[in-house]
Amino acid sequence: MAGFGDYTGYNRPYGLDPNRETNDLYDTRYQQIYGYHTPLTEEYQGPPLVMDDVPEEESNTYVTTAISVASLITENLLSHPFIVLRRQCQVHNSLKNYHIVPYTLLPVVVRLHRRQDFTTLWKGIGSTCIVKGLNLAVEDVISKGTGWPKEIGRCGSVLQFLQHLTLKCISIAIVTPFYSASLVETVQSDIASDKPAILDVFREGFVRILEWGTPSKGRMLPIWAIVLPTAALGITKYFAHMLLRKITVKVLRFQQRHRHELSDSYNISHTKNGQNPLIEDMNLKANIFAFITMEIIFYPVETIIHRLHIQGTRTIIDNLDTGTSVTPILTGYEGFMDCYTTTIAKEGIGGLYKGFGALVLQLAAHLAIIKLTTLVVSEMSNLLKPASTPNSEDSAHTQQKYLFN
Repeated sequence: MAGFGDYTGYNRPYGLDPNRETNDLYDTRYQQIYGYHTPLTEEYQGPPLVMDDVPEEESNTYVTTAISVASLITENLLSHPFIVLRRQCQVHNSLKNYHIVPYTLLPVVVRLHRRQDFTTLWKGIGSTCIVKGLNLAVEDVISKGTGWPKEIGRCGSVLQFLQHLTLKCISIAIVTPFYSASLVETVQSDIASDKPAILDVFREGFVRILEWGTPSKGRMLPIWAIVLPTAALGITKYFAHMLLRKITVKVLRFQQRHRHELSDSYNISHTKNGQNPLIEDMNLKANIFAFITMEIIFYPVETIIHRLHIQGTRTIIDNLDTGTSVTPILTGYEGFMDCYTTTIAKEGIGGLYKGFGALVLQLAAHLAIIKLTTLVVSEMSNLLKPASTPNSEDSAHTQQKYLFN
């Protein structure tokens, strides 16, 4: 048998019979996958380094990173106006227009901006960020003090997983009084209330903690009656999100194995640190899908929790029936189940979904920003890519089908 260096015509992969007539087909496919040509005079030394794929994989990594950052910013900052709208609808027990569909909110928002200033839908943004940062800080302190894993990826046993869930539950319970104070700031009307200072969320939160038993304000519920359902909602939502995300990743991987055009890139696509950008892509898709699903599923429970938080705080909110007036929140719920039964009896099932149209707008804006980020980063990476890249057409095709295309 002739050596590999004695072949003429095409450069054949190792172990391929040179006498078979199908060599041309195998050679063409092999060169398409690995994108290289071995000199005819060189002896074969094993699979080559895929140098031409490095720019493409780096650009894919940039796309994934950019989308992760855009998703984080959107979830924590750009979605705040929609969160204000949905919370105002959720706590307004006498709201006649439930705003379950998005288009009913648009004229109301226009009237709010005409009567008030542009910042009317950005109220409470400072306290919301403070509460999220406080939650991370509490988790870090508990993790360092107890040795419990703060991240799910560090759980190597069932015991560590239970410790991780306990850490999450405790942190939610500790932050609940401050979350309650932040909720008041996001729903109260600017024209009927004084604008709070940046650190008022801490003062109001500590006041709720000190009034652990029967509070001094009218119908306000004791904080322990709010902590239990809030922590239960938070840990259930977190566990369901984590479970759905894991299932979604497995489904995406199963689908990817059965796609011939993706299976090749999956086998050979590796970044410099050894990670597969397609795996990162699937994780990102699964995380976004789980986030959207959890927001929809737990929306009715969130409505009840928010009504319990706001009760007895003497909060005056914008009337989203008209967008030109204000209305006080006057409720007398005795607990979670009483709030649920009263809402169903007086407002129907739709009462649990008040403001759902704002959630639809929020999720639509979230996906639109991710899509826009994908297109912009993909186009920039294609423009910056060297023109001499042999597989530039394949790279462009990969970018077109990468994320949310």
